[in-house]
Amino acid sequence: MARLATLATRMIVVLRALAALPVRAGPAVALGLGLIFCVALAHDATAQQSLSPELMEELEGGAVPGDSLGTNPISDKWRDVRRGVQGTVSIPDKQAGVLVQSHGENWRNFRNGPLSTYSVWGIVGMIVALAAFFLLRGRIRIDAGKSGKTITRFNDFERFGHWLLAVSFIVLALTGLNILYGRYIILPVVGPEIFGAITYAGKYLHNYLAFAFMLAIGIVFVAWIANNIPNKTDLVWLSKGGGMFTKGSHPPARKFNAGQKILFWLVIVGGGSISLSGWALMFPFEYAMFAKTFVFLNNFGFNLPTDLTPIQEMQFAQAWHTMVAVFMIAVVIAHIYIGSVGMEGAFDAMGSGEVDVNWAKEHHSLWVEEVMAEEARTDTDKPGGKMPAPAE
Repeated sequence: MARLATLATRMIVVLRALAALPVRAGPAVALGLGLIFCVALAHDATAQQSLSPELMEELEGGAVPGDSLGTNPISDKWRDVRRGVQGTVSIPDKQAGVLVQSHGENWRNFRNGPLSTYSVWGIVGMIVALAAFFLLRGRIRIDAGKSGKTITRFNDFERFGHWLLAVSFIVLALTGLNILYGRYIILPVVGPEIFGAITYAGKYLHNYLAFAFMLAIGIVFVAWIANNIPNKTDLVWLSKGGGMFTKGSHPPARKFNAGQKILFWLVIVGGGSISLSGWALMFPFEYAMFAKTFVFLNNFGFNLPTDLTPIQEMQFAQAWHTMVAVFMIAVVIAHIYIGSVGMEGAFDAMGSGEVDVNWAKEHHSLWVEEVMAEEARTDTDKPGGKMPAPAE
């Protein structure tokens, strides 16, 4: 590289000399300068060939003859800077002592590369899978038809918690996806002014509705935890695929079947994890939850870094927040499908709270038996109540 630079410099000198000459003298002088340049080039080649192989290797490695340190020390210093070495500063913000925050580039490449790419595939893949399932299976109907009688599925408190969770999650999902993909999809369509206003409003919606989402997580947990403890009935339900793939198949289930229990725990664990990482993002540089988590995981054989800087904590929080959120979006899309167009009578459970008795018997037969037995006991306990007739 050094030789090429030297040759290029000499060429420039020659060209400038030619440009300054009179037109008539140009050819003759140009020939002379050309010969001089060729002689100089040959001289450089001869000089390079006369060097020993050991000296050539040292020169190519950046060393300087005479046991001088050459350029190696400064190269090492810049490598340390590139790795994010911490310097000293006199201002209160000690983070300013880091000239190059290399982890930021790694985070940015991950966020704009695999994270964005696979998130799209995950969401689109779920939509395509549900569309294919609908084409093959169709809408899951009530085999016995509607009876005209209803049974209370969820009370007002339960439905309030569900809808608070649903509405807040949808708004959070849309505003979050805008942060991830808005500049590629919305910005070219509406322009920078409108996109800026949408994103600015979305930022405040995302921040403040996060508290409603966390409240809803708590309500749902308190309301349904007792009915979402796994039991052996769930194994039977899972072995038959919940009857989702076979018409007329209705495995027994209590108030929540195995599929709904899986959804419940995904929402509680995933929603709680999103809430924690989101809290760290709303109050930056205040928590070190990932370093502490990595310390705990290392007890099980993991080799995760535990000496994280505050900005690394934020990068981990943002990446984790996005990954879990996209996973939850895909799961909730499937839940919305089953609770609306995918299954006849399912929406009534959260719409009015009352479901058709035949629907309840087909999808939650054990729960219907429990409710009817409880009603029978209540009627018996009332003054003037009658004991049920003995079974024949």
